[in-house]
Amino acid sequence: MSMKWTPVLLLIQLMCHFNSGICGKVLVWPTEYSHWINIKTILDELLQRGHEVTVLTSSASILINPNTTSGINFEVYPSSISKQQLERLFLGWIQEWIQLGPKDTFWKFHSVVQKVFRRYSDTIEHFCREVVFNKKVMMKLHESKFDVILADAIGPCGELLAELLKVPFVYTLRFSLGYTYEKYSGGLIVPPSYVPIVMSEHSDQMTFMERVKNIMYMLYFDFWFETFDVKKWNQFYSEVLGRPTTIYETMGKADFWLIRTYWDIEFPRPFLPNFDFVGGLHCTPAKPLPKEMEDFVQSSGENGIVVFSLGSMVSNIPKEKANEIAFALAQIPQKVIWRFQGKKPDKLGPNTRLYKWIPQGDLLDIKRML
Repeated sequence: MSMKWTPVLLLIQLMCHFNSGICGKVLVWPTEYSHWINIKTILDELLQRGHEVTVLTSSASILINPNTTSGINFEVYPSSISKQQLERLFLGWIQEWIQLGPKDTFWKFHSVVQKVFRRYSDTIEHFCREVVFNKKVMMKLHESKFDVILADAIGPCGELLAELLKVPFVYTLRFSLGYTYEKYSGGLIVPPSYVPIVMSEHSDQMTFMERVKNIMYMLYFDFWFETFDVKKWNQFYSEVLGRPTTIYETMGKADFWLIRTYWDIEFPRPFLPNFDFVGGLHCTPAKPLPKEMEDFVQSSGENGIVVFSLGSMVSNIPKEKANEIAFALAQIPQKVIWRFQGKKPDKLGPNTRLYKWIPQGDLLDIKRML
């Protein structure tokens, strides 16, 4: 058994009643796009081991499609937001990110980050309200008697459902901005003297001034979360539970945190026993590439290839940005495979091929690269 499945086995052990041989019932609070792709890998493994999995999702969900997913039960709650509206929201946020340039100031960059994250947080809160105040849905969840909740920490609400249903919960997370959730809910220590804050662009080998800047980043994210995000969620959670509480307190009750990266590519830092690295869970054995793509990859020689993608959420980018990227890629000696939709950039180099979809895992297979 691969070591990467150890955390999943711990999750399974939490849910199975070994004495009676009865496996558990899992309720899942997911988010969209790559987050769903990652969490579904865990769900598929749970299904193979006999567990019952129910995904709680809205009628507006973009990627989570009950009609194309077998084995998983879906509890779809009605939403006042349509699928088209949600997709426009996500694409609008991504476009704002893309329009940022390398010469933009710290404050301009982070003002956009603030705006995007606040809109995202408001949208997640909207969905959460539609669930917890839907008496029919909540009654059905209570009657189902789930054993555990698996939630994506980047989209709050899973921990609130766990509190209402009185069941334990497990998180899956890559990171939160400024490691805010990990620090104040998970209890992690993040010494700014040698642990670079996410988005600071520092390494763990910092000069004195870089350490000062790293502390400023930490304070910035702490202040931002407390002022614009945490206060809102604190009021909402207190309203729902009928007693004063905070989102950090509620999230802090998580039994386990599955961190979606590798220990050996992270900077050295303190971790706790209930945090485990599960990077690569979604990786599968490589399949053969289409012949035309395989020939292009093999023609790269000793220089190798570059696989360039902006992720599943970006379907198009402005013409000016596309040409900037194309010009930069044309300067490197490697052959480039670029996941791109839209009009072919004028400055596309002969070393670059465009594809609407790329088998990223197959392209990056270590055996092929060797």
